[in-house]
Amino acid sequence: MANAAWSHFHARLHQTLRDRSFLPAHRSLLVAVSGGQDSLCLIRLLLDLQPHWNWRLGIAHCNHCWRSDSDANAAHVKQLAETWQLTFHSITATEPPRSEAAARNWRYQALTEIAQQQNYGYIVTGHTASDRAETLLYNLLRGSGTDGLQALSWQRELAPRIWLTRPLLEFTRAETAQVCQAQGLQVWEDATNHDLKFRRNRIRAELIPYLQTHFNPQVESSLAQTAELLQADVDYLESAASSLLRQACPEFEAFQSIDRFAQPQQADHLPSAQPVPSLDRTILKSAPLAIQRRAIRQFLQQILPQSPNFDQIEKLVALIEAPNRSQTDPFPGGTIAQVNHNWIVFQTSFLGNRKT
Repeated sequence: MANAAWSHFHARLHQTLRDRSFLPAHRSLLVAVSGGQDSLCLIRLLLDLQPHWNWRLGIAHCNHCWRSDSDANAAHVKQLAETWQLTFHSITATEPPRSEAAARNWRYQALTEIAQQQNYGYIVTGHTASDRAETLLYNLLRGSGTDGLQALSWQRELAPRIWLTRPLLEFTRAETAQVCQAQGLQVWEDATNHDLKFRRNRIRAELIPYLQTHFNPQVESSLAQTAELLQADVDYLESAASSLLRQACPEFEAFQSIDRFAQPQQADHLPSAQPVPSLDRTILKSAPLAIQRRAIRQFLQQILPQSPNFDQIEKLVALIEAPNRSQTDPFPGGTIAQVNHNWIVFQTSFLGNRKT
């Protein structure tokens, strides 16, 4: 496996990996390769850097069965893996996912299963600064808070001891195209990326070029930088909210460890309801609204059968300053919150099975 000439792209990625330390040396990396330019750029650069890091590299390809050429696409990626003498893992959807969100969930689940079965500690994807900019705009246009605008983190844990890592978040899509061209890589064009019925594709094909022409030629990098700044803000706010919640509800940590949503073993037997701990309003009142909302969201994520929405968070936040005896209407699962002097208390029955 001959290395290509060392380029400034290699140097940039090498420095990013040294600075961020999220793909340590001597680890096993499962690289998701679709055959498109971003993933081909990623695997080629990692291959060239491998002698410096001593990784065990493998390629995974997820076949969504969306297109008539899906099988040929998978065969193309398999051929690349054989050429590069890398282990190839392929998984095919039993039926085509019905949406982009469903496809993404299936893909990450499939990659996680491969990583668990084959002892890979890291799943590496080719998301770029361009993807980050598009995601920020997509979430902004449909209405989002800071969490949605931070748009694609560098790394997050998908499963115990398995990390999803995106090392190309400082590369634009134009730059990954340059790498592929310089390396002579045959990019497999995905026709669905040009289908304008998908909003993300319209952002990519119409909105981003318009912004580049009329506002900022470097808009992708600028928006990606904004997402990076927002990510640091979100990390700080989440930490502060977690600290506030532990003060307002000392029992919360123990409450988190209880599996209240497990399936009952017998249909005619429901487990006893677990008492929901109370919240100290005097402590919650001391915090800014932004921290209150995050603390309440963290709390509701544990007591509701599904992730809380904005309205559910707000009606519990309203009780922080509400008169005594005020209460909410039932949350999903039947829980009701009520003000009891300095406390928000909860009346609950069996909450049912939590949806994840």
